Amino acid sequence: MKPIWIVDDDQSIRFVLEKALAREDLAVRSFTNPRDVLAAMDENDEPQVLVSDIRMPGGSGIELLSKVKERHPGLPVIIMTAYSDLDSAVSAFQGGAFEYLPKPFDVPKAVELIRRAVEESLREEVRDGAQAQMPEMLGQAPAMQDVFRAIGRLSQSVVTVLITGESGTGKELVAGALHKHSPRANGPFVAINTAAIPKDLLESELFGHERGAFTGAQTTRRGRFEQADGGTLFLDEIGDMPFDLQTRLLRVLSDGQFYRVGGHNPMRANVRVIAATHQNLEDRVKQGVFREDLFHRLNVIRLRLPALRERREDVPSLAKFFLQKSARELGVETKRITDAAVARLMKFDFPGNVRQLENICHWLTVMAPAQVIEPKDLPPELMGEGTPRAAAPAAEAAEAPPVAHAVPQAAAVAEVAAPAASAPGGDWLSGLEQDARQMLLSGAPEVWDALTRKFEAQLIHTALEITRGRRIEAAQKLGIGRNTITRKIQELGLDD
Repeated sequence: MKPIWIVDDDQSIRFVLEKALAREDLAVRSFTNPRDVLAAMDENDEPQVLVSDIRMPGGSGIELLSKVKERHPGLPVIIMTAYSDLDSAVSAFQGGAFEYLPKPFDVPKAVELIRRAVEESLREEVRDGAQAQMPEMLGQAPAMQDVFRAIGRLSQSVVTVLITGESGTGKELVAGALHKHSPRANGPFVAINTAAIPKDLLESELFGHERGAFTGAQTTRRGRFEQADGGTLFLDEIGDMPFDLQTRLLRVLSDGQFYRVGGHNPMRANVRVIAATHQNLEDRVKQGVFREDLFHRLNVIRLRLPALRERREDVPSLAKFFLQKSARELGVETKRITDAAVARLMKFDFPGNVRQLENICHWLTVMAPAQVIEPKDLPPELMGEGTPRAAAPAAEAAEAPPVAHAVPQAAAVAEVAAPAASAPGGDWLSGLEQDARQMLLSGAPEVWDALTRKFEAQLIHTALEITRGRRIEAAQKLGIGRNTITRKIQELGLDD
């Protein structure tokens, strides 16, 4: 294992940390200024963890953090700071610091923090460290391997394919892969969600229109079939296509001929059609809302995509990818997720499938308080509390692939975050009333002081839990001074 690097111009700080880490059998290398650190890195030396002061002669710890992250993005950096440097500590987090260590610090707690950073660094190395490029689709589960094999077998074919599966399983991504690995790969790939376009406009979208065909048709427009000529047309949510349009679609699939809206000259398009639906088309046929002959025309090869709950072993790699993707899109440092948090994710059923997992990872990138995501940082629905936030919108949103190319919309992120910020209910007030009534009726002494102590102790305990023991940050969140929280902790016996 590589050594821990300590950067501080204060000899006493370096001495204390060196001795404490040596007792833990951790190798240490010390520096007095950032310049020497960068010079050592120029010689291809690299630490397992970097612990740096913020204010030093000859350079700032924040500037050092920025330069180190450019060279080694995955390196955990712990910033040491006094309370007066709290603004700088915020900048450190924004710059990708693993954690900050307030001075004066408790030595055992400092060692524990460094040990945690070391474990995270080693875990990242095992997980392939800096992942340069992800494959177009992820999946080690047997159900996904079956999908990959099917795509391989179809790679030399242009046969019509019907993709089925729940919303959010990645049907469009599979359709894109079928096109990419087919003889038509050099042609266009055109996708349309037939359920997302109003019935009156869908015909024009598919087949185009002539100038003057209807009010507002000021120019001739090519439809999706013409745009996809020589390539692939992906018809998503085909089960929701209006019945009268199904007849026109069947005609195109039969002989490749169609008419633009308002047109009189037949058009031809050499198009491979891939269709997808989350519905049971056999049932739609029995209900009389889907043409049986069109169903048989589309159902040449059927490819079923598994729900995420059927491939739980893929959750860790997908979560890691989505955290990297969200961080890259937001321009922030990628957050890391602990094994315990991943285990919690794997227990969840994900009714919104991979799209829901992506939204949750985006939410965590924005809302998780630290760089390392622990189980307590996960949204409430993953902890068995409340109703799933992402389930309802996931079933209604446009299809998103397992490795999606679209940033989750801000509204979706806000929707995921909203319940966590909702106003507290009245249950705790009812409990307080019952306790007060019981104590007052029984003649208990000093009711005011007793209940006030319980209230303050619970508030401070919760704030410290959220900030992982950081008193200054807890005081800020509570809106009280740092001296106040220190005094209250002593008075209430919360140090024990």
